Amino acid sequence: MDRIQAMQVFHRIVETNSLSRAAETLGMPASSVTTILKNLETQLGVRLLQRTTRRLSLTPDGAAYLAHTRRILDDIAAVEASFPGVGGTPSGHLKVELVMSIGRQIIIPRLDEFRARCPEVRLTLHLGDRTVDLVEEGLSCAIRTGELADSSTLVGRRLGEFRWMTCASPSYLQKHGEPRDVEELQSHECIGYALSSSGRVLDWQFELDGKTTRFTPGARLIVNDAESYVDCGTAGLGIVRAGSYLLSPLVRNGSLLTVLAGYTSPSVPVSMVYARNRHLSPAVRAFYDWTAELFRNMPGFDP
Repeated sequence: MDRIQAMQVFHRIVETNSLSRAAETLGMPASSVTTILKNLETQLGVRLLQRTTRRLSLTPDGAAYLAHTRRILDDIAAVEASFPGVGGTPSGHLKVELVMSIGRQIIIPRLDEFRARCPEVRLTLHLGDRTVDLVEEGLSCAIRTGELADSSTLVGRRLGEFRWMTCASPSYLQKHGEPRDVEELQSHECIGYALSSSGRVLDWQFELDGKTTRFTPGARLIVNDAESYVDCGTAGLGIVRAGSYLLSPLVRNGSLLTVLAGYTSPSVPVSMVYARNRHLSPAVRAFYDWTAELFRNMPGFDP
């Protein structure tokens, strides 16, 4: 039995949820697909699919086999795509983990450009604020913020960096006045941002004359979604602190005003990471090149 072909047939059955449709898309007789699946289950000694007259469903063993073999097939496709026989053309299935706000505000609005540049690449985007294991989740790469921890399993490539901005709406400042220093934030409505993964409210870190001050918002209002958090600021509900890529466009159009402009804070790097032990496919390389170009020309980011 050709095990690679059996894996490919099994995946196509799952994708189409039909033995006959899998056979049609693979250009094979339906009887051959049925035989390959039966032989595969016999070889493994388990049932991979529950089959009824109406539908197919994965068994627990089938789900585990699907996850493990997906990585094998992706690695084979990546290695083959890198050789001259296919011209190194970006192709295949690219699965990317994105920070929610970067995905929504930066990547998705311009994604048609990447799709036009790499029409043979099929994309799956995973948006969220939870850091996942790329290998375990079967992801090709991820875009992450913050300093990367030393890792023997991941490679990081810098895309750019952003800075923190502290802002409030004109209506809020007209009603409550502008804080002159960090201490005065205690008497203001400061909206807290909570990580959706842990619920922890982020501290605000300020630097002035070489001295670092941390402030924890008292937060009568806490939000765990970046876009909604910024919306609270423009609605005049309080002072917000977020990345320059989110707030600088709103400062330019007058929806928000900068406060505590004399204070600084460390910039935050943005990087693409991918598994160290995986072949860097043309698709991942092309996605990195495109995002690096995108970040270079994006207001609120520095190279």
